[in-house]
Amino acid sequence: MTPSNSRHHYTVELHASAERVPQVRRIVAAHLRYWNLELHIAPVCRGVVELLTNVHRHIGPEARCVVELRWTGRHLTASVADQGPPLPRLESAAGSGLSAVAVLSDSWGTCATADGKVIWFTRRVEAARKTPLTSRGPLRSVPDAKGTPEEPPVVPPEPRPEVPPEAASDSEESPAASAVSPAVASCLV
Repeated sequence: MTPSNSRHHYTVELHASAERVPQVRRIVAAHLRYWNLELHIAPVCRGVVELLTNVHRHIGPEARCVVELRWTGRHLTASVADQGPPLPRLESAAGSGLSAVAVLSDSWGTCATADGKVIWFTRRVEAARKTPLTSRGPLRSVPDAKGTPEEPPVVPPEPRPEVPPEAASDSEESPAASAVSPAVASCLV
């Protein structure tokens, strides 16, 4: 296996043996995680596995192939190049092979090369926003944000107006009536 990669491009050359398929699946998944494309791991890995399985089945387990991933920021392209001469055909919608690749992708195709062919598929993808894996702590409530409430200031009671002694002797008010304002006292009589 001969890997080659850059920031948004990865290429690996390998034999299309059955033992390599799970290994390539893990490599593809790791690159998609690195590129922050976790939502696309399952469909892209399945598409790449289908293409590798086709190389193994139709050309042979010792066939050399190249798996390539490219992400432009908007489109992810996965391809498998091999040295087999016949271009594949979409024969049925049985759920495997190229029919599975067609379902998993936005577009796909084949291209003859000087020494074989390339089968590719693309998906429209954008990187997910990174969110921190640790919590930021509990949200602060209004009392927390303002701090602890202060005790209201103590307001001294208003002094009662002093009643001139001659007014107090003239009226025979009840003790309750003398504690209220004159306007309220007029209602009590």
